Amino acid sequence: MIRTFALATSASLALLAAPAAAQENRTPEEIAAAALEAAPVFDGHNDVPIQLRGRFGNVINEFDFANTSDTGETHPAGRVMHTDLGRLREGGVGAQFWSVYVPASLDEPEAVQATIEQIDVTKRLIARYPDELALALTADDVAAAMAAGKIASLLGMEGGHSIGSSLAVLRQTYDLGARYMTLTHSKNTPWADSATDTPAHDGLTDFGKDLVREMQRIGMLVDLSHVSEKVMLDTLDIAGAPVIFSHSGARAINGHARNVPDSVLARLAENGGVVMVVALPGFLSEAQRQWYANRQAEIARLEALWQGQSEEPRALLAAWDEANPMPEATISDMADHIDHIRMVAGIDAIGIGGDYDGMTTGPVGMEDVTGYPALFTELARRGYSQADLEKISSGNIMRAMRQAEAYAASQSDVPPYEYPAARED
Repeated sequence: MIRTFALATSASLALLAAPAAAQENRTPEEIAAAALEAAPVFDGHNDVPIQLRGRFGNVINEFDFANTSDTGETHPAGRVMHTDLGRLREGGVGAQFWSVYVPASLDEPEAVQATIEQIDVTKRLIARYPDELALALTADDVAAAMAAGKIASLLGMEGGHSIGSSLAVLRQTYDLGARYMTLTHSKNTPWADSATDTPAHDGLTDFGKDLVREMQRIGMLVDLSHVSEKVMLDTLDIAGAPVIFSHSGARAINGHARNVPDSVLARLAENGGVVMVVALPGFLSEAQRQWYANRQAEIARLEALWQGQSEEPRALLAAWDEANPMPEATISDMADHIDHIRMVAGIDAIGIGGDYDGMTTGPVGMEDVTGYPALFTELARRGYSQADLEKISSGNIMRAMRQAEAYAASQSDVPPYEYPAARED
């Protein structure tokens, strides 16, 4: 994997090299600032809604989203939230998919209720700040909100457990405002395999394929973050509209199963799909991924050696941690993923999906949502033009949304997909 990383990075840098004259003698900072002014970041994934549930039980009438810098006391580890209105502005964010995630460990009926509650709390948060946020249901809504100086706010469901294996629930959550659904989260659904669970279906079942068709018929984006490689390929086989990865990286750079393999990247140009590159350090840095695996192995070794003796392995693990500090992920690591996706899938296949407030921290220099200008400056330094950066920041996902909407309009004479509801005789 390390050799793959080196080859991919060197090839990408060679591909992206550009003469200074092509950048009109502007500094990387100036190019990045101009790009974000023209095309603010349209971020694919932010987990503020689950923070509202976990920290405040969704009781938010007194919650101050203008500034969340004092929220450390609301978290058991003292973590301050990554997101607020002021920091979104500082980060150049003009549109945001808010994830209405609920844990994959919930039974399906519980997950459906919790998802409705998360849709509700997110819409209530948006409504509390009408001068700053605007609920967006279409690409035109996003464009209008940005033009009005507001942050377009969209809803995305993270995991097919959220609909309880029901096409009826899928359609109703769309009517409530959800505009993408990640087909799985960390566990398989009854109709699709997760990237991080033992495969049970060899990809999508027949129901899963019809669910994808129904999503695209009604205009809901199909999100392939979290799904197995086989589910990715099965979806691309039947997709009539662009798919997205709302928060994923390139597996050639970091081998985590959550990242997108080249077999899938190679097909994205034909589909028109977009990988919205994640900022989660463990998905960015291969060195950090290897460190984590080594630490887990050390924990297992110590527990096997010191069964029933909690103090000894705890002390030995602390010594291991001191001798083996975790490698840091950096802005450069995130840019390497973007380089690789461009090399394999093209500039039109890249977006941004930070995953803020769904992780401990972002990479060094991008610890919270204020970090996007630094990333775009790094990309400009690598030779990306202002036009390239505008595609990455929001142009590509806007184009994919419009194509998905156009495809749904073309399916207006196709009846809804149906499966029998459970009967109680």
